[in-house]
Amino acid sequence: IRAARAVVADQRDGTTSLGVVFGGSGNGEQIAANKVEGVRAALVWNLSTAVLARQHNDANVISIGARQHTVEEATAFIDAFIAEPFSGEERHARRIAQLAEYETTGAIAGHPVTD
Repeated sequence: IRAARAVVADQRDGTTSLGVVFGGSGNGEQIAANKVEGVRAALVWNLSTAVLARQHNDANVISIGARQHTVEEATAFIDAFIAEPFSGEERHARRIAQLAEYETTGAIAGHPVTD
């Protein structure tokens, strides 16, 4: 959680910041990181998911399962994540905006989401 909060704090201060969290499988850490408002954490298990996390979802945190990967693999995932920019494609930007709106208001496109 501290790493995720630090990423958001840096971004709010205008600093480009990305984070990485590690756990046994990476699942619990991803779930925990996504509880921090403003975090878009993605579980990464190969180079493709590392690239797509940034490219399509503008992820600002990735989670890696330390028991699942070698140090070399994890390093490659991190390098790919850092190197890949957000595509900015309208459909991706719209989805990210909808998630941010829901996170802060409980609505999507101005419509309340109810059970």
